[in-house]
Amino acid sequence: MIKLFMTDVDGVLTDSGMYYSNSGEELKRFSTYDGMAIELLRLRGIKTAIITAEETEIVANRAQKVKFDYVFQGVQDKLSVAKRLCELEGFSLQDDTAYIGDDINDILLLENVKYKACPNNAIKSVKDIKGILNLETRGGHGAVREFVEILINGS
Repeated sequence: MIKLFMTDVDGVLTDSGMYYSNSGEELKRFSTYDGMAIELLRLRGIKTAIITAEETEIVANRAQKVKFDYVFQGVQDKLSVAKRLCELEGFSLQDDTAYIGDDINDILLLENVKYKACPNNAIKSVKDIKGILNLETRGGHGAVREFVEILINGS
């Protein structure tokens, strides 16, 4: 079983859409199924982390609500952050981790974790990574939950 579950945000925890109110406020769509997935991991003692290039209060608020252990925003080099996190926790990146991502800035990290997955809406170069699990569910619609259930149930 993994010890650390990591995820991207836009296109994975969200549907990759950028929504704006009339006043210019940015909005994002998250799935409650994914929120429950994080709880299922927490109940099993598995650490959770968001690693995203975006930097918004929306992500911080969502992370706090579903109780992610770690939140890294504004990240350009996701692999380096994951390596530092593994060092901090005493985990092996290649043996103890899972990551779900959907775009080119996720590729290096996806290539270096034990378990890797992408939502149905991921770009082709991500879907073509050796050993990646191509999920049936789209980002923002429960893709994280699908991946977590596979990790937990081994199916």
